[in-house]
Amino acid sequence: MVTNLPAEAKAKFVKYIEAKTPEEKLRALQEFLSAVPKHKGTENLIRWARKRMAELREEIEERKRKRSGGTAPSFFIEKTCPAQVVMIGLANSGKSSLLRALTGARAEVADYPYTTRFPIPGVLKYQDVDIQIVEAPAIIPEGGGWNGKVIGLAKNSDGLMIVVDLSNNPEQQFKTIEAFLRSHGIHIVKPRGYAIIERGRGVNGIRLHIYGKLLCTPDDVRKLLESYRIYNAVVRIYGEVDLDTIEQALFETIVYKPTIVIATKRDLDPEDKNLERLRSCIPPEIPIIPTSVKRGDVPRELIGRTIFEKLELIRVYTKPPLGKPSEKPLVLKRGATVLDVARAIHSDFCEKFAYARIWGPSAKYPGQRVGRDHIVEDGDIVEINLRK
Repeated sequence: MVTNLPAEAKAKFVKYIEAKTPEEKLRALQEFLSAVPKHKGTENLIRWARKRMAELREEIEERKRKRSGGTAPSFFIEKTCPAQVVMIGLANSGKSSLLRALTGARAEVADYPYTTRFPIPGVLKYQDVDIQIVEAPAIIPEGGGWNGKVIGLAKNSDGLMIVVDLSNNPEQQFKTIEAFLRSHGIHIVKPRGYAIIERGRGVNGIRLHIYGKLLCTPDDVRKLLESYRIYNAVVRIYGEVDLDTIEQALFETIVYKPTIVIATKRDLDPEDKNLERLRSCIPPEIPIIPTSVKRGDVPRELIGRTIFEKLELIRVYTKPPLGKPSEKPLVLKRGATVLDVARAIHSDFCEKFAYARIWGPSAKYPGQRVGRDHIVEDGDIVEINLRK
């Protein structure tokens, strides 16, 4: 990404930001693209603009179909569990069979490609936590089709499950899927740094929230955004971020999605040669679990635990004063505090919070009295006491 676009190109990009309808956005992007200088430094930007224009054209066509009376099932899947993981893979990788084995969901299984045309949800039970698994339609490597909607599912999820077929060049499948996700701003390995820019009402000036290290000055950030006529925004910095990274966030939001890989059809790789080649091309921080639905070898407990740990979740059990702990836990992110527990119960508990008592791994002794900033751990029992 470059930081020296001419003023004309920046002005035309502002028109895209301010456009309300897909038609207006498409016209603004066409004008923007015509004003972007063509050289090596703008290749990624031009690629992004063309991809976004294709998505807008698809959105416009879909709206036309709806206006003419055409209907289709929704791609949106409501999150009904504490965690939602989207299953992504190429055609005939065994996603539907795997979903059935993990959750019992009624996914259609066939030996021809693109059987699944709309997302199918199921629930994987890991101990006392429900994890929603959503099978997305197969990625179409050559582009088009429902690829954009699959990306929407992935971006709205808590994490991803990449499914590869061990009988059919699994290394290439993984590389194809990783490249597809990265081209749409989804990283499956934590990037060195990324930024999120939130524009909206109620924000005065440029506010920086730094959760890592900013490799330029706040004034540099302000000047960059003002060159795009952005005067009110919250900029969140994660990891090490320079000015180029912040400019890239203007065009495309980069998100990190915790990911696991499920290798299917291990029965067709009896000596695990393909499995070992697959392991060699997957980053070490991404867990890989081999399975065989045909042999009944689908370790649900292991897969559930791996998802739970990769998403950095914890379980907290609440109890009223003098009462018994709840059987169903609150599921929170690792690093959550007692105040987060109170907020998850009810907003009133935050306002009237007095103190809490803790039993479990984070307590120095049973029933320890703690304040709102105490960090809870998996398996804690928390008793919230309110001001009278």
